[in-house]
Amino acid sequence: MALTMMDKKPLDAKTTAWPAEIAAEFERESKQPNGCVGQRLLSENERVRVWEIRLKPGERFGFHRHVLDYFWSVTTDGRARAHINDGTTVEHTYTAGETRHESHEPGHYKVHDLENIGTTDLNFITVEFLDSANKPLPVPDRVRVKGQ
Repeated sequence: MALTMMDKKPLDAKTTAWPAEIAAEFERESKQPNGCVGQRLLSENERVRVWEIRLKPGERFGFHRHVLDYFWSVTTDGRARAHINDGTTVEHTYTAGETRHESHEPGHYKVHDLENIGTTDLNFITVEFLDSANKPLPVPDRVRVKGQ
């Protein structure tokens, strides 16, 4: 059976006020949904989008919106913090090879950021399925790796 984030227990989870700059960025995303679920779109066809996130210690990938069914795999061990659209802030540890699958019903989505709070690089690959219950969000050409 495929594991989801519901199966992953956080090291810490709390609902407190976010720092002003985080809250402001979240508000901006709510007005202009960001469909870039990775830093680079490595590959795309009529069925999938394959994304990459690479974070050095202390780096943060800003708020983005998941509307499609997808899975991610982490390729390095590490630790991260995320602010989630339900108002929680969670911290997780990750083990290379760990994978989680998520799906979204019509109209459902998840918005979050990701900050590497560990001491090593943290790298993820995310695969989105374009034939999902929700329409894919547009992504700008600047995130597409040339030569796809």
